[in-house]
Amino acid sequence: MSGVYRAPALVLVLIFGAVFMEPTSSPAPISAPCASRSNTSCDECLQNMTCLWCTPTKQCMDYPVRNILPPHSVCPLNDARWGLCWVNFQIVIITMSVLGGVIIIGIIVCCCCCCCCKCERIGNKREDTKVERQTRARKSSQKAKRTEMHLRHDEIRQKYGMAKDNPYARMNDQ
Repeated sequence: MSGVYRAPALVLVLIFGAVFMEPTSSPAPISAPCASRSNTSCDECLQNMTCLWCTPTKQCMDYPVRNILPPHSVCPLNDARWGLCWVNFQIVIITMSVLGGVIIIGIIVCCCCCCCCKCERIGNKREDTKVERQTRARKSSQKAKRTEMHLRHDEIRQKYGMAKDNPYARMNDQ
């Protein structure tokens, strides 16, 4: 079963590393503006982290920092590259939204489970105290009935002259 999750996990690790980690190569010296790298290659354009590469037009441009994502008029999300040439914005957006959704759903499920468990524990305590109260009431009523029955039996014995002064004496001895 672990082999099933190996490929997606590897892809997520690579995307995470590509998006959030700095490249291990030596930083490029301050170079010419991004527009001068148009019609070259994606790798040359993206040596400068402020540049955005548009694949179909082969244009290298400054990343539009006023927008979080580059607008479609600049370059379609599926064709825009930033940071690494093999990572496009559409895959990053889909992956991050799915991960965010899974995390939010997980948090909601955990909160609901904790709340339900707490409610069950409180409900069980209430039920336990209710059962204990009912048991005590039942025992006290049984004890009262038992003493009442003994009194009635003693009255009947006295009425027919079978009353025992000594409860350990045999009936034949009287």
